[in-house]
Amino acid sequence: MARELQPLIVGGVIGDVLDHFIPTIQMSVTFNNKRVFNGHEFYPSSVLTKPRVEIEGGDMRTFFTLVMTDPDVPGPSDSYLREHLHWIVTDIPGTTDVTFGREVVSFENPRPNIGIHRFVFVLFKQERRQIIKSPSSRDHFNTRNFAAENNLGLPVAAVYFNAQRETAARRR
Repeated sequence: MARELQPLIVGGVIGDVLDHFIPTIQMSVTFNNKRVFNGHEFYPSSVLTKPRVEIEGGDMRTFFTLVMTDPDVPGPSDSYLREHLHWIVTDIPGTTDVTFGREVVSFENPRPNIGIHRFVFVLFKQERRQIIKSPSSRDHFNTRNFAAENNLGLPVAAVYFNAQRETAARRR
């Protein structure tokens, strides 16, 4: 699983959003039957609804928290709102998908305005079922601080995709 980190390092996810970690869980993210692979591009029009997120490698006594952010807001060259929070789901039972978890922050579809944005899904293993408070703002979210404040430790899985604003010509 260590080779899974290479695209996260090259894409700047490790560094900008996460510290180095060792993936221990398999997580798949799918929008409309199209699986997310690190660094692949999706049109914003194809990611309007919640993705299906499946977790493999846990058990029914294990719980996870999923966080989705955009570290490139408002644009990659000046991301002063870093990170923008798109989704938080907690108490997700292992060997299942996020529909069985508790949505703390509702899904907000990606809407990049300037440049190519990275949309990052991070999975944390919880020590137990726990109450996670909704952040006060979606802007200036910090995945590292969120994990520390909620005793989540390092991630157990992460994946990201790229998206940029669609022009009329690109939609054809």
